Amino acid sequence: MDTERHKRIERRAYAVWQAEGQPHGKHEEHWHLAARQIEAEENGHIPEKSKEERGSANAGRKKKK
Repeated sequence: MDTERHKRIERRAYAVWQAEGQPHGKHEEHWHLAARQIEAEENGHIPEKSKEERGSANAGRKKKK
């Protein structure tokens, strides 16, 4: 794996970890998710958001009445 790609995955995995509230013990899950996202971006595909990302993205949002 080239250094720049490794750094991109590392930054993305860290961002996912932060978005999920910095849970303990999920580093491998975050790394693999980040690697899949980066790979999809490199191949011109936009990955479907995972359940974790959807939950994090919707956290703090108020429902419309």
